[in-house]
Amino acid sequence: MSDYPYGVKLGVDVGMVRVGLATCDREGILATPVKTLSRDAKKNSDIRVVVKETRERNAVEVFVGLPRTLKGAEKASAEMARSYAALLVVAMEEAGLQVPVRLIDERLTTVSAHQALHAAGLGSREHRKVIDQVAAVGILQQAIDMQKARNANVGELVRAQKPDVRA
Repeated sequence: MSDYPYGVKLGVDVGMVRVGLATCDREGILATPVKTLSRDAKKNSDIRVVVKETRERNAVEVFVGLPRTLKGAEKASAEMARSYAALLVVAMEEAGLQVPVRLIDERLTTVSAHQALHAAGLGSREHRKVIDQVAAVGILQQAIDMQKARNANVGELVRAQKPDVRA
């Protein structure tokens, strides 16, 4: 028996312009690309699509990549990923879904994605169309591989942020 959820999972690569989405099979063996979404920080339509995909695929867990420097420090992009994950948790709850959202260290996933696409013979223009999906695959594959190796949950569980109420 494992100490982590069995079933379909989603991986999310959050960027300023685009959001990559990936999924895996129920057994958690192989992550595959789903789609690239346009980042919509004003209306959060991309977050609604992630919630919809979670519901339609009966996903049991969502991993959001947390970009860190090679030394493990967090910069502005990490704060953006944290904010996105918190918004996703709230949107899941509002949709009646109790699916855990976890932040997972995504150091070098975009670099690895670029290298893989370059090795596959894709040019820079083609990269832009799929790089976020490939990075999301890397995030999710890393998470499911770590879960199996450790037989435990991995990543940082994101909780809904309560509004700051001051008297």
